[in-house]
Amino acid sequence: MKNGLQVRGLWASYRRGPDVVRGVDLEAARGSITALLGPNGSGKSTLLKALVGLVDSRGEVALDGEDLRAVTPQQRAQRVAYVPQRSLLSAPLLVHSVVAQGRFPHRRGLGGLGREDQQIVDAALADADISHLACRPFTELSGGEQQRVLLARALATGADVLLMDEPTSAQDVRHALELHAILRRLRERGAAILVCLHDLSEVRAIADRAVLLECGSVHADGPVGEIVHDRHVTPVYGVALIEGGGLGFKLAKGGRG
Repeated sequence: MKNGLQVRGLWASYRRGPDVVRGVDLEAARGSITALLGPNGSGKSTLLKALVGLVDSRGEVALDGEDLRAVTPQQRAQRVAYVPQRSLLSAPLLVHSVVAQGRFPHRRGLGGLGREDQQIVDAALADADISHLACRPFTELSGGEQQRVLLARALATGADVLLMDEPTSAQDVRHALELHAILRRLRERGAAILVCLHDLSEVRAIADRAVLLECGSVHADGPVGEIVHDRHVTPVYGVALIEGGGLGFKLAKGGRG
């Protein structure tokens, strides 16, 4: 496979409770978008948290063949960025300060951000379409705005592996499409992207591969066209696909991406 994120035999649980993720194998190649699918409670969010060390886990996690558990937290943060569905941040930090946190893994000692860091933060604010929110307290933003701040913070890390948990769940149509455009640009630059999604039509629109979880284990893994299909969707979700149903959208002329 292409270089990227490799996971072998991953098990994960909360505070020594029962395992939520059970023996998961998956790969997220560079230059591709891999969608993580499954019903509520199937272990998608827990899997992402395990990959960045936020929950107890065991198994193998490697990036380009290097054991991620063997590197320092700072080194891992430089290479792997995580975008949660929502933030637990309760302090009224300004948006610019939240996004600037993405540069912390690159700092030496207690020094502040340099000119290059500031430029990277400004670019991340612009990419996420939140430059106009830079001086607003994070806690005063809507859920969708906060999601875009978390995305900008991840972009500011410069990491080439991006883990995202339901990044469009609180976005309006335009911002969801702009996020899709951002992910495509990152894919073209050779990033490895693993993203949890609920909307199967969205998976078809942006993903190259899909990993379908059921009860914490991998039910199916392969190209999107093979996985988002009745033979896999129906037994796991208990629904049948209706091809051609629903509305389609694209950015209007003059929109970004």
